[in-house]
Amino acid sequence: MRVLVVGANGLLGSNVVHTGLRREWDVCGTFHSSKPSFEIPLTQFSLEDTDDFGDILTDYEPDLVVNCAAMTDVDACEHHPAKAQLVNGEAPGELAAHCEAEDVGLVHVSTDYVFDGTTRSPYAESADTNPVQVYGETKLTGERTVVDADSSALIPRLSFVWGIHRGTDDLEGFPAWALDQLRSGETIPLFTDQWVTPTRAGQAAETILDLVEADASGRYHVACTSCVTPYEFGERLAKRSQASESLLSKGSMDDVDRDAARPKYSCLDVTRVGDELGRSQPTLSEDIDAVWNAVD
Repeated sequence: MRVLVVGANGLLGSNVVHTGLRREWDVCGTFHSSKPSFEIPLTQFSLEDTDDFGDILTDYEPDLVVNCAAMTDVDACEHHPAKAQLVNGEAPGELAAHCEAEDVGLVHVSTDYVFDGTTRSPYAESADTNPVQVYGETKLTGERTVVDADSSALIPRLSFVWGIHRGTDDLEGFPAWALDQLRSGETIPLFTDQWVTPTRAGQAAETILDLVEADASGRYHVACTSCVTPYEFGERLAKRSQASESLLSKGSMDDVDRDAARPKYSCLDVTRVGDELGRSQPTLSEDIDAVWNAVD
């Protein structure tokens, strides 16, 4: 299997590269600005210029493309909606059209932010979408343009992504910040009115490639089974690091003035992916344990 990872230097992309190499797949990749340290064939590529993608497919002749690239800064998307629409909405459909024309499989990664957060039960793949900010709107457009061009594409949706960057071995995402604060003895204000099902990047990469091997297509939610607030996430990190939970303070999303709205509830129902692969998805505590030796 030859896989081309678009966005190989991102958190998820680096884990897809790492996981593919561990499976002894032939892995190549693209990067936007900073070239990753992986010893694989790499090409600089921007989703703002998808005309070049056909040449990349010709050069590498992959069996599969995994698109991990996106404009993920939620507030920046709000300020630059045209760019977000191009990168998150239109470009994925153009990648899909190239892949369809060359008979190349496609995985396109999406987000829990396609939902509005007004429910209080985990969202299934079939739930109604209603994004509340430009980022979610453009990512939902990307899902649709991909399906329009290639109905057999695999579209995993992830939530609150965190984990070890496999190009640097550094912890990234919410736990990296929280652990730094805990270890410095600083008080951490954490939301108690936002609920997410965090996705560990390494677990997501394994799951996505397992779905590929199972010839799965369509939308799948890929996350842990634990629907938690950032405060509860912080409690688990404090306990695991033996830091004082007194350093955690309860806060509200309303306390922070941000340019883009966030859904208060975006927990994902992972029943479908568990049924497809014949195994339950991990709890948040299991995911924390899985990376602990690398961050302790």
